[in-house]
Parts: sequence; structure tokens; C-alpha cells
Amino acid sequence: MAYSVKGKGKRISRMRRHQRVRKHIFGSATKPRLVVTRSNRHMIAQLVDDYEGKTLVSASTMEDALRASKDKKVDKANEVGKLIAERAKAQGIETVVFDRGGNMYHGRVAAVAEGAREGGLSL
Repeated sequence: MAYSVKGKGKRISRMRRHQRVRKHIFGSATKPRLVVTRSNRHMIAQLVDDYEGKTLVSASTMEDALRASKDKKVDKANEVGKLIAERAKAQGIETVVFDRGGNMYHGRVAAVAEGAREGGLSL
């Protein structure tokens, strides 16, 4: 990453943290990167092969089954983790590298990781 993020604010700070994390994390086809994207309302998880630049598997709270659920956001995030693990296992993926996306590792971000572990992925 040759560019730098300048400025102040929450969004800029998160982007700067994400750049620092991405310097050390890289996903391959055998060990893809589990990217967690967090908004105020939804959680999105993707398994990315950085060599090809392709998303292998994805899951999110915007899917009909999770959107209709009346659970709390942390519980939905845990379900996203279990869902991504189930879909990854179906494609033969056992191990992933976790990318928290510049977010702090607690709450819903940690719930996605825990759900993925419960689903059988090794982080």
C-alpha cells in the first residue's frame, strides 16, 4: 500500500488502522483472508483470495434468513460467522486469516470470529 490516509475523524482513523493490519495479512486460495465489514446495522464476512483478487465465499446479515430474525446484533453476527464457516467447509477451506478491517476486536467483530470458530474454521 503505497498511499497514506490523511486527515482526522473516525472513518479516517479506521482506514489508517486497516492499512496497518493489511501490511501483515494476505490471503491465498488455500488460506484465504476472512474480511469482516461492520456497519451500524449489518455485518458482512467474505473469504478473499488476494492472489486472484476474488471473493470465494460470503455471508451477511442482509440475507433473508438473518434479516427476518429478531435477535440482537451480536447474535446475528455470530450466526454470520457460523454461516461463513459452513460455506467455507463446503468448498474445502479449513484455515483462514482473520482481517478485522480496522475495527476493534470486540463486540460484533469478535462474535463473527467466534461463530466461525464454532463452525469449524481455524483462525
